[in-house]
Amino acid sequence: MFEKKKSYGSRQGSPRRLTDRQRAARTRQLQEARSMTKVERQRAAGAHIDPTRRQARSGGPRVTGMIVEELGKALATVLKLDGPADVLMSRFFRLNHKLGSRDRSMIAEAIFYTLRHLSSITWQMKPIVPARAPKLTAMVALARIYGRDALDAKTVGNDAQPLDNILRSKVENATALVQSELPFWLFDRLNKQFGDGAADLFESMKEGAPLDLRVNLLKAKREEVLEALAEHGVEAFETPLSPDGVRLTTKPGLTSWPLYREGKIDVQDEGSQLIARLVQPRRGEMVCDFCAGAGGKTLALGALMRSTGRLYAFDVNEKRLGGLTPRMRRAGLSNVHPIAIKSERDSRIKRLAGKFDRVLVDAPCSGTGTLRRNPDLKWRMSEEELARINDIQKSVLDSSSRLVKDGGRLVYATCSLLREENQAVVEAFLETHPDFVLVNAIEVLGKQGVELPQCTQAEAPYFVMAPHQSGTDGFFGAVLERRKAKLEREDNCESSEKDTIEAENA
Repeated sequence: MFEKKKSYGSRQGSPRRLTDRQRAARTRQLQEARSMTKVERQRAAGAHIDPTRRQARSGGPRVTGMIVEELGKALATVLKLDGPADVLMSRFFRLNHKLGSRDRSMIAEAIFYTLRHLSSITWQMKPIVPARAPKLTAMVALARIYGRDALDAKTVGNDAQPLDNILRSKVENATALVQSELPFWLFDRLNKQFGDGAADLFESMKEGAPLDLRVNLLKAKREEVLEALAEHGVEAFETPLSPDGVRLTTKPGLTSWPLYREGKIDVQDEGSQLIARLVQPRRGEMVCDFCAGAGGKTLALGALMRSTGRLYAFDVNEKRLGGLTPRMRRAGLSNVHPIAIKSERDSRIKRLAGKFDRVLVDAPCSGTGTLRRNPDLKWRMSEEELARINDIQKSVLDSSSRLVKDGGRLVYATCSLLREENQAVVEAFLETHPDFVLVNAIEVLGKQGVELPQCTQAEAPYFVMAPHQSGTDGFFGAVLERRKAKLEREDNCESSEKDTIEAENA
């Protein structure tokens, strides 16, 4: 990727002036070079590397004893399942300074692989419990990823025989439940819901998700971003559905790149980008992101509004919401107003009743649509927790609906695959809120030039996406509008009441 340093002067010594693009490319090269390890810099410069330090091409990566030990320590923490895996893993790496970037990458990959395939690994290791034998679990995961030959005798030590016995158990001989890599309650629900397509869904969730970017149209065009990525040696292409999306085939460290620092791109799944387009905000409107979280959809809405009007970002997690401020500044948005609320019944919500043109409710959910990215969720979630979240969803939707003005739009969305969190919530809402009507979400996106696959169109009037069908995370969206007729009825009632009072006074 990097060439030996060239002289930009001619033979006579007169310097050649660099263009802005050449200067920027040179700056990026220098920044990347500084972030490389010593060995990586030597290899990039064409230096000979001791073959004993190099990974064998034919046998794949060499799994060292240090990798096994550190992965075992990490799994001992992560497999307790008492917190988000990415948070626990970040904390582990923060406390282990001796690990290089490649070591961290290998360990992180193995952790997520273990979580995605925990059911079959547990089945293979039975009666040994993975959480109680984290080092052996680490070797099982690494052997499944890289092959048994990647672990030499010195690395495996006395665990060679137990490891070989475990690997002899072929996963294809396990039950359908084990092969699904899901807890029974979730396996049962998705089987009933997706029928013949359930097996394909289960397979898709065992794989990692691609890295999608949203181009900030306030600062860049998609073609410009694709060109910049290509110059950086990153393979990328347009997302098939989102007009603002770019999909990468690898996962580079984007946060240090000028594209990211200048606010031209943001990391966001293609399906999530389309949820923002369901809101379809217009310039100058009053818009609310009711459950903003870290603000990914808030930023997308702000860009669609061209930083005009007023965009409120509500959330009960003040700390998480606090991270939105630097992100919106980087994105060049001046119309965003983050507000931490105590609950969905906060007094400030009452004061803003009937003021908003558009309200997005990205409701708390099980996150079953994101299991490719967050495989630990399926092991930390339970039926009891699902029931609790379901009650919150109904309450949040009811409360947020009060913000919508007559003729305004309310969008209910989740990153869940489960009908009881999606269609069932909307149907229950409509039964108790006759002043709202369901709008065809497919048509809303179609008017914006978004051509959805047939499997998604078949879910109309709802917007439904699943990993095995669309290649995105699992998403649900419902578009609701408040009837304008309600305003007319209220006006008629007020007029009638006024006439009655005047008549009585007369």
